[in-house]
This record gives sequence, C-alpha cells and structure tokens, in this order.
Amino acid sequence: MGRIRLERLGRRFGAVAAVDGMDLEIEHGDFLALLGPSGCGKTTLLRMIAGLLPPSEGRILVDGEDVTDLPPKRRDLAMVFQSYALYPHLTVASNIGFPLRIRRRPRAEVRERVAAVAAQLELGGLLDRRPKELSGGQRQRVALARALVRDPKAFLMDEPLSNLDAKLRTATRVELAALHRRLGSTFIYVTHDQVEAMTMATRIALINGGRLEQVGTPAEVYDQPESVFVAGFLGAPPMNLLSARVAAGDERVRVTAPGLDVPLWRGTTPEQEVVLGIRPEHLSFAALTEEPGERPLLRGVVRAVENLGSEEVAICDVGGTDVAVRGPRPLGVVAGEAVALTADPHRIHLFDEPTGRRLVWQDDPVPVSAS
Repeated sequence: MGRIRLERLGRRFGAVAAVDGMDLEIEHGDFLALLGPSGCGKTTLLRMIAGLLPPSEGRILVDGEDVTDLPPKRRDLAMVFQSYALYPHLTVASNIGFPLRIRRRPRAEVRERVAAVAAQLELGGLLDRRPKELSGGQRQRVALARALVRDPKAFLMDEPLSNLDAKLRTATRVELAALHRRLGSTFIYVTHDQVEAMTMATRIALINGGRLEQVGTPAEVYDQPESVFVAGFLGAPPMNLLSARVAAGDERVRVTAPGLDVPLWRGTTPEQEVVLGIRPEHLSFAALTEEPGERPLLRGVVRAVENLGSEEVAICDVGGTDVAVRGPRPLGVVAGEAVALTADPHRIHLFDEPTGRRLVWQDDPVPVSAS
C-alpha cells in the first residue's frame, strides 16, 4: 500500500512559510502532481514527505503510521531527483541494484530484480554501460529503475523530465503514465509544467505561496477552478479574467464592465464586485450589430492574431483588458478590427473580488463564496 496523509504540515525558513499548514490525502495508486509556479513550496513539500527536510509543524502518515520523525531509509519511499543522481563510476546494472546491495540482499536476488526492472524499462541492452555513455532519456529511466527495484510504497519525483528536450519529454511522459498504470503504485510528482500535470496525473494539487489552492482531477481543476489563481494558472492561453460588477437592472441580473454585458437570470441580487472568467476556447465571434440579450456579449478591438498552426489566438482589447479567443485557423479577423464576442452562459465563471475564491450559485439564486 502507499496511502499518504499530511496533517497541518508546515515548514518555515525564518519568518517565511514555505509550506503553510497543509492538509492533503494521497490514496494508494494515485498519480498526484504537485503543480505550481517556481518558489511555491512544492519541492519543499516533497522533501518533507521523503524525510530529507524536517517539518516545522504537522504530521506525515504513511499507511496510517506516523513517519514524521523517521529517517528516509525507514519510510520505504523512493525518490527520483531532477539531476538523476547516478553514480558515474558504476555501470547501469550496479546503479539500479545499489538500493538492494546496501540492504544486504543476496546477490542472486539483486541480479534477478535488476534484470526484471531493466526489462520493464527497456534497459536490458544498457546494463554494462556507465551514465556518461547514456542519453538524457536513458539516464532518466535508470533513475526510475533504481527507485522501482526496491518496490517501495510510493515514488516521489522532483521534476524528473526538466532536463530533457521537448520531443523526448513528450515520449517520456507517455512512458511514465503507462508505467504508473502497470504498477498501480502511488506516484507524487513535482512539476511547474501544467502539460505534464494534465496529461499524466490522476489528480492535481495546485499550490500557491505554500498553500493548497485546489485538489482534483485534471478535468475538475480545469473546468471548475476554485480560485482566480487556479483559473489564471491553467490553460494556454490561461482563462480570461475581467473585473466586473454583479447588479440587477430591468428585472435581470447581469454582470457588467466596460465592453462587457453578461446576463445571469431574471430577478434581483445585491451588488457585488466580481472577477468574470471565460476560457479562450469558449469564446466565439458574433455580429457587431447584435444587442445584449440572453447571451454574454463583449465588444472590443483585435490587437494581434497569433498563428499556432492548426489554431489561431486573437488578442482583443475589451474595455482596456486583453481577452484571448482561441479557435481553428483561420479565425477570420485581423489586427485593428472591431469585434463582438459571445459564449455559452454556462461557460462563465465568477469569483469573489476580495478573496479570489469561486462563487457558487444557490437555487434562490444568491451568490456565495465557495470557501
């Protein structure tokens, strides 16, 4: 088993909280990606789980056992470092078998386990080579094999693909995801690359400033972001975010701002400052003559059109805010053109302006903060 639970886990460096009172449940068999910008605390969190860094507060439980004060070798967790950390003077076979040798396993068992893991990762023909004779992708697989040979409770990975070129990184993502499915083991994977997280993970934990913003499946965090940070971090381009106001007028509740008119429902509501979010792929161009009615309507001017090959992204100035529209090429607009934009109202996201947290709508309906 490889179930890991973090209870109010924190780490301070002087007055700075790198990880701030984090609660997180990682189930056996999860591929959990710790995702966030550089300096958000994700590597510090991973190092605490591994036992390489003592927490300032809180507890770490592995399969119900409190391992907070145990050394790394007694936690039965395998770490794969960004630099691979291979021994340059040892062969591939010796690097893979090293964790077993230091545990004084019989030589026959070491040879058998090394051969089995090498075959699994297609390293059988490289066992007599040394790290300097390997490509970056091969070294990465050797580092994985060294972790895998122990059959640990969980694998901890600190940006293991960051040293690979783009083509090899894509191929290795596929290999890692397939390996996770075959093993059924727990993976905890640190990355700042949202593509890695979205394509490989079964769940994503988004971290910002040492705090947990949201945990969910890739679809959940993308489609239902719980905060302005999550909405603005995920996506390429990220979600469009516009400051606006919810108010009632003409028996209709609407969200309005310069260049923007979004109908919500018939009725009344207290006025409220909000942030409106809409993903670029959910916007489409409408006729300039269209009047505000049942659908959201934004008016602006195209600033630039970016060619992405099969798609284009139009950057539009809407009331002084850049709004991206993404769709199949060609979009049919040019820089300097006045445009109107519309979307399915169900694709609109609203966030509380002061807290940045997602607003959910009750049946009355009245906006309330999700947090």
